[in-house]
Amino acid sequence: SQPVLGIRCSITSRLITLPCLSAPGGVSLVVPQPNINATVAQNILLSVEYSCRGMATIEWKHVSSWGTTSIAEWRSGSYANISTVYNDRVTTFENGSIQLRNVGMRDAGYYFVTVMDEHGTNAYGTIIVNVYEIIYEDLHFVAVLFAFLAAVSAILICFMWLCNKSLHLFQKKTTHKLTASTTEEIELETIEC
Repeated sequence: SQPVLGIRCSITSRLITLPCLSAPGGVSLVVPQPNINATVAQNILLSVEYSCRGMATIEWKHVSSWGTTSIAEWRSGSYANISTVYNDRVTTFENGSIQLRNVGMRDAGYYFVTVMDEHGTNAYGTIIVNVYEIIYEDLHFVAVLFAFLAAVSAILICFMWLCNKSLHLFQKKTTHKLTASTTEEIELETIEC
């Protein structure tokens, strides 16, 4: 159902921006990649292109199952107000795009961008981000754990073999001593008789 949502959102974002193109002093916004697939710890670019007459205000929000979070808001040509949650992970660009560094599973969800001109005309865009865990790290962990367990097993088997060998030698010596002492006792009994 997610690909259908991605298509629906990209169509919606483009349909909403079309009426703004014809309005005087209107805003247009294009989302070239409305669906992004990323892996954990990857950097992603949420790319948009807008045009408007005069100054524009750009605002980004993230909506997921954990709630809605404001990411950044800025006016073109001025300092960006970035949320403390994203402060060290987000870079803003003049064209309205943002780069999100070191994504995690919590970064999956919907990213909404709003561009508003000085006259209050808005344009909206949506980008869906899917974040996947890197499977080979789990396999790597399993392989290392298996190798460790195999090494421990090999050491234990060698230790048990050495213990068995030592016990066998000890029993052999004990048996030999018992045999020797029994022989001596028999010889002594024979001499006494």
